[in-house]
Amino acid sequence: MTAFTVALVLVVAAAGLLRWRRPAWYWMTFGVTLASLRVLVRYASVMDACGLTVPPSRWRLALARMTNRPVPESRPPRILRFRPTRTGLVLRLGLRPGQDAFDIAAASDRLRHSFSMYGVTSREVRSGVVEVRMTGYDVLKRVQMPAKVDTRPMLVPVALREDGSVHYRDYRAVPHALTLGATESGKSVYQRNLVAGLAPMDVALVGIDCKQGVELFPLARRFSALADDPDTAAELLDALVSRMEGVYQLIRAEQRIAADVPDAEIAADIWDLPDHLRPVPVVVLVDEVAELALFASKEEEKRRDRIITALVRLAQLGRAAGIYLEICGQRFGSELGKGITMLRAQLTGRTAHRVNDETSANMAFGDISPDAVLAAIQIPAELRGLAVAGDSTGGWHRIRAPHTSLRQAVNVCNRHADRTPDLPELAPFRPELTSSSEAPVRLSKAPVTA
Repeated sequence: MTAFTVALVLVVAAAGLLRWRRPAWYWMTFGVTLASLRVLVRYASVMDACGLTVPPSRWRLALARMTNRPVPESRPPRILRFRPTRTGLVLRLGLRPGQDAFDIAAASDRLRHSFSMYGVTSREVRSGVVEVRMTGYDVLKRVQMPAKVDTRPMLVPVALREDGSVHYRDYRAVPHALTLGATESGKSVYQRNLVAGLAPMDVALVGIDCKQGVELFPLARRFSALADDPDTAAELLDALVSRMEGVYQLIRAEQRIAADVPDAEIAADIWDLPDHLRPVPVVVLVDEVAELALFASKEEEKRRDRIITALVRLAQLGRAAGIYLEICGQRFGSELGKGITMLRAQLTGRTAHRVNDETSANMAFGDISPDAVLAAIQIPAELRGLAVAGDSTGGWHRIRAPHTSLRQAVNVCNRHADRTPDLPELAPFRPELTSSSEAPVRLSKAPVTA
């Protein structure tokens, strides 16, 4: 009996220590079993207490009266699937007649308390089916990306969502995106994760960093073009517009609209072209957009209008040509001048890290989701990297990118430097690299040979 008591005390102490120091390990060893039992045992009573049951139908009441049986109880949604995960539990529920997916979403906070889980979110899978994801611990406190992620082309896993799922940056679905965040909010780490995820792919990276290149300069070996001042940025954007026009000419030439060609083979963008003809896609990363929009003289104003016009053209027309925009900044509103709101309207993806005022959050989500605005201004200063991600559909999630040091991002870019494509239109803007890996990279225009 003494040995059993000692063993029990050791197990309880180990569980408490894991829950305090390593919540993910605690969940995989003890938490998932206890939570599964708690949910399955309490399910019917919790659903009834949360108002998520429906009264018995008339035919069941009539059958009970005819057979002289007790009145049947109200029925909760059916559990169609129950699946434990490395971060929580996933329930797929079949709704009863008269229930709606909004009922489950409205009761999420009550379900969280009733099942003693850290977080509960829900989404409608299809008509009459709702998926409820429960997290057993704070997955955003110490982000650990899963070992297996989706690796389709132009799909980059950049962060972890609060429900434990992976947040992807899908350029095929959301071509252009805006990332906002105050100083020391984690915006640069998010950008590093994005570059590190794109580095192994067959894609050209183009950077515009008007802070003299301090953010993108170390990653230059994986970039096909870099600009570190507004004058160079204006010329680089003009070159991208010229490339876009050339790609459209290629698509027109290979469109295959003859009468004997099936409709499914007609090309409307680069992804409809054969592999041997498809131009390499280009991702343009703008580190601080305000530096491109500010001006102090007439000449700078002309340059600014030229830059914004080129960005708007790329945002409106670049998707089919395989040119995608990633625009970052601390603020992005009408005070930056004409054309800014037109550009923002083309940026479907929105990510907001900690901001200093509500106006900045409204710049990202004010036109799509008021709830996301409230979530963005509540991000605490001590949780760097925590952000709210949404899109023009109004859906949003809390996310946090894993901490990636600049050294780690540089190592990834250097490892995949051989994948950097040579684009003739952008050759004057390719950073000059020396033969020594320890030598610095000089950001200047390379001479153009005739």
